[in-house]
Amino acid sequence: MSANPPVLRPRPAPRPARRRAAPSRPAPHREPMPVVLTAVIVAGALPVAFVWWQNTIPGSLDSPAADLSAAGRIAGLLAAYLLLVLVALMARVPWLENRIGSDTVARLHRALGEYTVALAFAHAVLIVCGYAWQGHTDPLTETWAVVTGYTDVWLAAVSLGLLGLIGVVSARAIRRRVAYESWYHVHLLAYVAIALAFSHEFAVGTEFSASPRNRLLWSAAHVVVGAAVVVFRLGLPLYRSLRHGVRVAAVVAEGPGVVSVHLTGRDLDRLGARAGQFLRWRFLARGQWWQSHPYSLSAAPTPDALRITVKALGDASGAVARLRPGTRVWFEGPYGAFTARRRWGATARPARPVLLLAAGAGVTPLRALYETLPAAARGGPGHHDGRHDSGSGDGGVLLVQRASRPEDLVLHAELRRIAQARGFGLLAVVGPRGGPADDPLRADRLRAMVPALAERDVYLCGPAGWTAFVRAELRRAGVPARRIRTEAFAF
Repeated sequence: MSANPPVLRPRPAPRPARRRAAPSRPAPHREPMPVVLTAVIVAGALPVAFVWWQNTIPGSLDSPAADLSAAGRIAGLLAAYLLLVLVALMARVPWLENRIGSDTVARLHRALGEYTVALAFAHAVLIVCGYAWQGHTDPLTETWAVVTGYTDVWLAAVSLGLLGLIGVVSARAIRRRVAYESWYHVHLLAYVAIALAFSHEFAVGTEFSASPRNRLLWSAAHVVVGAAVVVFRLGLPLYRSLRHGVRVAAVVAEGPGVVSVHLTGRDLDRLGARAGQFLRWRFLARGQWWQSHPYSLSAAPTPDALRITVKALGDASGAVARLRPGTRVWFEGPYGAFTARRRWGATARPARPVLLLAAGAGVTPLRALYETLPAAARGGPGHHDGRHDSGSGDGGVLLVQRASRPEDLVLHAELRRIAQARGFGLLAVVGPRGGPADDPLRADRLRAMVPALAERDVYLCGPAGWTAFVRAELRRAGVPARRIRTEAFAF
């Protein structure tokens, strides 16, 4: 391997008159939700529906108005159930976070969140319309009568308003424009919403007011979910933060707007953190102690040291560069299944060669993986040196780092040292992205750049738009979806 791995620069865009039509591309790949977890959630809705059926008086569904009211009751019960599921998914239960993956859990949370808000509003609209029809009045008059006539309904209306606010803030178009801190604190209102909804359900829900057994089971479900939140979002992080005494040791500039934060602590090996995982960090410094942010480990963890590398993308990440040595750090985690263990188990060597694809700050978890990944069990497919030939083996691991400018190749000097020490492949692709037809990481160029591309397991990390594009190109190049590993931070 050469001392300095090659840097490929994208070819200049062809003249418009000679521009080729953009190749057809499949629809963006969406990873399926875990079948077992989804099945469990769906199965849990069945006894909830049975509670409604069991408490429905025979012959009561004898008119359209009664049917509307009944549909409203079912929608309300399912909304309340899904609200519990949403909180449970975000309780950061280690088994879910580290086995299924934080990104997968977060996607399921977002998908179910839309259904929850829709069902909650459907509950209110259907109930009001059903009552108005039965009482021969209009829906607006009935709404005012219901909300002002019953205290618990007024509280339920507040709960519905909070859910609507959370849903609006979570919409993709708005989420991009809202600061993380604002988005996070708005989502904390979900706990208020669930408490208000619980009071409403017991006060007027015939499914619970007339059945001590149902009240006991429904209360137990809330207690279990609440305990999970307290244990895994409060108790365990507090215990670990006190137990390991993590502090900032040094802050080192790595490039324009990029710093590495070196952290020290006690018995950090007992955390069980692995390369590729992230933690949620809360720096107890002025102006930063009240918020936490997820950052990946950018180096292999050791018994007394951890490291994260942060790119300044906002006020919070920019403030990390001003941290002083000795600053106390509280944390949650480790989280994430973006690890070698997810694919190969605790000790097994990979049966296939590996491709790591990184862009921007996405190189940080891949840098840690690059340092720790075991070489493939069989010989690698050949080291790519930028001249499209096969020289000495690449150890079965090749990392391709994408950047617009050479100075944006975060941690590249470290990657070179690791490549030389471990005999792995390393390739930098530098230059503007260009259009889809000219992107240096489109399918045909990936095949030419990466030997035996379709045979590799792929770890992919970078900005969301870039990740979606490269994933689609990998699929076009013949890489099976099950071999493409990505993970986004779950907030």
